[in-house]
Amino acid sequence: MRNLPAWAWTLALPSAFVMLWSTGFIGARLGLPYIEPLTFLAVRLLLATGLLLVVALLMRAPWPNGPQAITHTAIAGLLVHGCYLGGVFWAIDRGQAAGVTAILVALQPLLTATLAGPLLGERVSRAQWAGLLLGFAGVALVISSRLQGGTASAATLASTAVALLGITLGTLYQKRFCPVTDLRTGGAVQFAATGAVLGTLAMITETGQITWTGELIFALGWLVLVLSVGAIGLLFLLIQHGAASRVASLFYLAPPLTVVMGWFLFDEALAPSAIAGLVVVVVGVILVQRARPVPPPEG
Repeated sequence: MRNLPAWAWTLALPSAFVMLWSTGFIGARLGLPYIEPLTFLAVRLLLATGLLLVVALLMRAPWPNGPQAITHTAIAGLLVHGCYLGGVFWAIDRGQAAGVTAILVALQPLLTATLAGPLLGERVSRAQWAGLLLGFAGVALVISSRLQGGTASAATLASTAVALLGITLGTLYQKRFCPVTDLRTGGAVQFAATGAVLGTLAMITETGQITWTGELIFALGWLVLVLSVGAIGLLFLLIQHGAASRVASLFYLAPPLTVVMGWFLFDEALAPSAIAGLVVVVVGVILVQRARPVPPPEG
C-alpha cells in the first residue's frame, strides 16, 4: 500500500473513505429501533473483532510488538470507537437532534488542527486554517435546515462532547503512538477492547433486549463490513500517511454527503442552504488538501 501512486492518496482513498463513512447513518437508522445503542455497538464491534481475527490469522499478519504496543493500540480504539460512537449513539438515542450532534462533532477538524501542533509538531498554514473554517461554516449551513425536532439536554450535550474529544484525541493518538500498526491485527485489538468495555456498560445500563429483524441484521452486516472494516481501515491508513489536520478535514464532507444520501434514499428534503453548504464544504476541504505543508520550526 505504501507504493500506491500519489493520485491514490490524494483522491481515490480519501474519496472512498468519505463515501463509506457517510453511510453510517444507514445502519444506525435501520438498527436502533430494534436494539439499545450500547448493545448495538458492542455486538457490532465483537462481530468485527471475529472477522478481522480470522483475516489476520489466515494472512499471518504481524501483531503489535509487545504489551506496550498492544496497550497503545487499544487506547486509540477506545477513543475512536468507544468514546466517539458511544457518545453519538447515546445522544441521538436520548432524543438529541441528529443535526445538533453533527454540528458539534463537526468541530473535530478544527480541534485536531489546534492540537496537532503541540502534540504532533505539525504546523497548519493560513490557507489550511481558512479551509478548516470554511468547512465548518459549510457543515453548519448544511445542517441548519435539519435542526427541526429532537431536544438537547445537559446529558446529551456532554455525551456529544465526549464523542468530539474521542474522535479528535483518538486520531492524534493513533498518529503518535500507532503509526505502523498493521490494520488487520490492530483493528482486531481495538475492536475487542472497545467491544468488551461497551458490552460491560451495556450490561450495567441497558436491558439487553434485541428484536432480531431483517433490518437489524442488514444494519449489523453493513456497519461491520463497510464501516468497522472498510471505513476505519481507510481512516487509519490515511492517518499513517498524512498530516492529522489534512485527514481530519475529510470529516467535513461526511454530514453534507449524508444529507444528500438521505434525499436520494429516503426522500428527505434537500434545502437550498444544504446545497450551498455542500459547495462551501468542498471548497474548504480543497483548500486544506492543496495547501503546502508548513515546515516545522528549526531547532
